[in-house]
Amino acid sequence: MPKPTKGPRLGGSPAHERLMLSNLACALFENKAITTTEARAKRLQPLAERLVTKARRGDLHARRQVLARLRNKSVVAQLFEEIAPAIDSQREGGYTRLVKVGNRRGDNAPLVEISLVLEAVEKKKKASAPAPKAEAPKKEEPKSEEAPAEGSKEETTEEKAE
Repeated sequence: MPKPTKGPRLGGSPAHERLMLSNLACALFENKAITTTEARAKRLQPLAERLVTKARRGDLHARRQVLARLRNKSVVAQLFEEIAPAIDSQREGGYTRLVKVGNRRGDNAPLVEISLVLEAVEKKKKASAPAPKAEAPKKEEPKSEEAPAEGSKEETTEEKAE
């Protein structure tokens, strides 16, 4: 398990930070979306993505690794049985989304909503070669060698100019 980052921690001690992130992850998987501060959500996002990746594997070892982190059997069961199968198999990461909500009333802390992305992924088209632009159809002008008949309504551009 990676040790917590250096510098100030979200809750004070490394143990408190681990517990807080575990509780946030449980709430995220239980409710599919939660609103929290931007700093907490940014710290939660990589943890949640790793847990979803393990849940997509679906084997016993992955389940035990997730259980060691979350400690809530019902949430782990929900993650493995509902959330992991609902995520599109084409998605190669990016299982969570952060959306800025605004600022909290009391202390003006920036709030974000972190939610699970359960929609199907749309493949981007490769822009290796630019597509040729559609040209407007050109009007064919009669050749100068062939003169139109005198009684016909067609006029050449030379006759219009005069």
